[in-house]
Amino acid sequence: MHDEPKVEPAPDLLQQLGQVQPPPKMDSCIHLLSVIGQIEGHILLAPKNKTTKYEHIIPQLVAIEQNPKIKGLLLVLNTVGGDIEAGLAIAEMVRTLSKPSVSLVLGGGHSIGAPIAVAADYSFVAESATITIHPIRLSGLVIGVPQTYEYLSKMQDRVINFIVSNSRMSEETLRELMFRTGELMRDVGTVLVGQEAVNVGLIDELGGLSQAMSKLRELIADRERVSSRTLTGFPWS
Repeated sequence: MHDEPKVEPAPDLLQQLGQVQPPPKMDSCIHLLSVIGQIEGHILLAPKNKTTKYEHIIPQLVAIEQNPKIKGLLLVLNTVGGDIEAGLAIAEMVRTLSKPSVSLVLGGGHSIGAPIAVAADYSFVAESATITIHPIRLSGLVIGVPQTYEYLSKMQDRVINFIVSNSRMSEETLRELMFRTGELMRDVGTVLVGQEAVNVGLIDELGGLSQAMSKLRELIADRERVSSRTLTGFPWS
């Protein structure tokens, strides 16, 4: 008879490798999507940068839309901003999801992170989190011709129109905060901290993870209630 091979127990990650073990997997109808660090667009950033790549996020959003097991999206942001067109692409994908979505800004939701935050059906900001509103900037070589400034103005209008259309903020207030001088050192714009972002109508509510999850479950329940009424043939009951 041959001895059975010994099965070595799995090493404790914290003890052996200095790593924290991940939480146990559980079935959930809510999908978590995080936008962290700098939003990377068409140009690769340095390897040392913490980035969110839009070519990774967009397929996930398509998969969320197609997966019948996913009922809602929780979008968590802690970003310094980044590529404008990549950020607007992510925001547009979130806005056009057929499933309920809730965003939560933790730490920071700066620059192009603001449109992504307001793209969700309902938005939260943590009490200690900040959102920086400022004009867009171009990096690299800029040709000093009228066409360049016209393009810059149109791109700025795209960001402004998206934020105004998806929040309670007026265009007048947004432009005033965006082009304010004296608050940011060597720059133009405004830093909104927690409740300030709610007061100006940019974010819907002050809150954290539990409030965001509770709101998302509420939106999912409302959506399922409407769907069940429609399927029974009484959409107006």
